[in-house]
Amino acid sequence: MTLLKTLVVCLVLANVCYFLWERGIAKSPDLVVAAPAPATLKLASEGSGAPRGETGGNLPAPPIAASPGAAAPAPAADDAPRSGGTSGLLTNVKRCISVGPFRDVSEAAHAASTLRGGGYDPRQRVADGEVWAGVWVYLPLPAARPVADQTLAKLKAGGIDDALEMPGPNETAVISLGLYSEPKRAQARVAQVQGLGFNPGIADRKRNGNVYWIDIDLKPTDSLLNPSDLQGESGRIVRLEVKGCPSAGAQP
Repeated sequence: MTLLKTLVVCLVLANVCYFLWERGIAKSPDLVVAAPAPATLKLASEGSGAPRGETGGNLPAPPIAASPGAAAPAPAADDAPRSGGTSGLLTNVKRCISVGPFRDVSEAAHAASTLRGGGYDPRQRVADGEVWAGVWVYLPLPAARPVADQTLAKLKAGGIDDALEMPGPNETAVISLGLYSEPKRAQARVAQVQGLGFNPGIADRKRNGNVYWIDIDLKPTDSLLNPSDLQGESGRIVRLEVKGCPSAGAQP
């Protein structure tokens, strides 16, 4: 009876061991193959090749805090301060302009006084150059000498006593009818000559010699000057220009 019980127990134990071996529980841990993890939904912001954190399930891992000694990230280009940079430097550049040329000291002094009244600090200097002298009214001289003499006589009879013969444009002889710095006087002389049956011409006359310039330092917010604001006496033609100041080595 004892032998029979022992045999039954052995068979039961054998079945149990076979059952365990068949279910794989008795296999060695080194031979156990891990089951593939279930597919999860990834956000576009998580890199395609970055491993997922194990502490948060399907949620993205929290950002890693920077160490105390780590450098702060550089600001984006749009967040950079706008007060500096090249544009900021350009707004602080001092600009020097020259206004002129003036024919004489009185004209330059009048312009300087006007500029001081506007809050500027003008500096006058003398230079060699060409300056506009006025509007010249003239009459082409007839080629025949008798006709030229008759023209001069007719002009003087009409009240133009200052008419005289002299070289004109293109080195041709003309009858000069006056040089005018005021437009009204030049127009009046043209109308007077036309009333005598002639067709006069007009031209700009210039001269070389000492001219006067006024240098001004403009503030960054100042705009360029309008030369017409520096006219001399009323009705007088002053043909001025505005340009950059000459360099220190080029100043006379």
